[in-house]
Amino acid sequence: MEKNNADPHVIVVGAGPTGLMLAGELRLGGARVTVVERLAEPTGQSRGLGFTARAMEVFDQRDLLPRFGTLEKSPMGHFGGVQFDYTVLPDGHFGARGVPQSLTESVLEEWAVELGADLRRGWELLELAQDDDGVGIVAATPHGVQRLRADYLVGCDGGQSGVRKAGGFDFPGMPATRGMYLADVVGCDLRPRFLGERLPGGMVMAAPLGDGVDRIIVCEHGTPADDRSSTPSFAEVADAWERITGESIHAGSAKWVSSFTDATRQVGEYRRGRVLLAGDAAHIHLPAGGQGLSTGVQDAANLGWKLAATVAGWAPPGLLDTYHDERHATGARLLMNTRAQGMVFLGGAEADPVRAVLTELIGIPEVKRHLAGIVSGLDVRYDLGGDHPLLGRRIPPRPLAGSAGGTSTTRLLHPAQGVLLDFADDPALRAVAAGWKDRVNVATVTAEPDAGLGAAAAVLVRPDGYVAWVAGGAEDLPAALGRWFGAPTGSAAP
Repeated sequence: MEKNNADPHVIVVGAGPTGLMLAGELRLGGARVTVVERLAEPTGQSRGLGFTARAMEVFDQRDLLPRFGTLEKSPMGHFGGVQFDYTVLPDGHFGARGVPQSLTESVLEEWAVELGADLRRGWELLELAQDDDGVGIVAATPHGVQRLRADYLVGCDGGQSGVRKAGGFDFPGMPATRGMYLADVVGCDLRPRFLGERLPGGMVMAAPLGDGVDRIIVCEHGTPADDRSSTPSFAEVADAWERITGESIHAGSAKWVSSFTDATRQVGEYRRGRVLLAGDAAHIHLPAGGQGLSTGVQDAANLGWKLAATVAGWAPPGLLDTYHDERHATGARLLMNTRAQGMVFLGGAEADPVRAVLTELIGIPEVKRHLAGIVSGLDVRYDLGGDHPLLGRRIPPRPLAGSAGGTSTTRLLHPAQGVLLDFADDPALRAVAAGWKDRVNVATVTAEPDAGLGAAAAVLVRPDGYVAWVAGGAEDLPAALGRWFGAPTGSAAP
């Protein structure tokens, strides 16, 4: 099947938060994008009820936070059910709480479509095949079997990813050891158990969502860990709740019910040729603190500009491979911390000594900062080959002043291009960067002395918000620009 000029550059499979975020990022980079989604309509269900501090920063750098309305930041979070204050970190908090995943998907869908993404619902992937020139798919659609071809394809289709299976990706990890129920219930007259309550028969959690709806999680010791092919009934959930708590909720009902396990797996490679994976398609784990959705959004922000640069032809050699290098390591830490939390939080009496030790350790400020950084995502640092404290980290959200008035590190990232922050008003640096003016915006600005920018004379920031170069480092500016943004305009393509 030959590709024509009307075909997309990229096919994204899956219209969850990861796929929609990726579609928007690709469109900002100028790529033609088609998103295919198996479901004809959004389910309206919301497994996730918020996102982490780092995901908030990602949304903010694309000016998306106002679309969510008023967001409540939670200073208090937990690790394995042991609560503590996440503001021990600069800019730290547990994340935005009480945001239904359905709202997140709605915001991202509206944004991606506004930018020109082609969203096709009711398209179920049947086959995919790649060759040296592109990727083709066969899908069942409301209008019969359809074929589509693109330069690249990204699977954002969740934990049961069809792309992962069809693409031949391995998926090693730890099998499930326990099964759990998740439901939004009404008419159950529940007392809140925000962080969960451990009882001899298992763990239960209950949190009011408003309008008489409660979110419950039920983890009964001995529940089979097999992945279910059918949706559990409310009666099954109510029976398990009563066995654990002695309370009956059978008089109530459920708006929706689902089940999940503590299986922990990650693909060995995020890219196989022209097929890539992101979000739950690349890593599955026990839900803990909105980290799954948030990590998927960050996968998309990391991949989007790199893949757009690749199809546009200006990406330097190896740029697309840095997606795996950077995000696989981040995903591995996600699996490590969620598995540890599961052992502490869901274990029975045998885990009591571990919980006691963890409670003591969290009293130590350094431990608080470490654990808060892991869960919030604020500790992510990519290994870019230097030792400056900013290098490889995300530029902190700070106000800036310039000749055109006030701005911020976040606002300068709205166009999803690179940014050279010139704090020293250095015309020589600006002259060097002029060769990349179609990919890197230069801003001559000043910051407050305590802004956490390390008194740097200049900083180069990638489109995903991560610092790629700091003046005075081992690498000079032309080399850094070439490494991340390809050859300057007018020179030979890489």
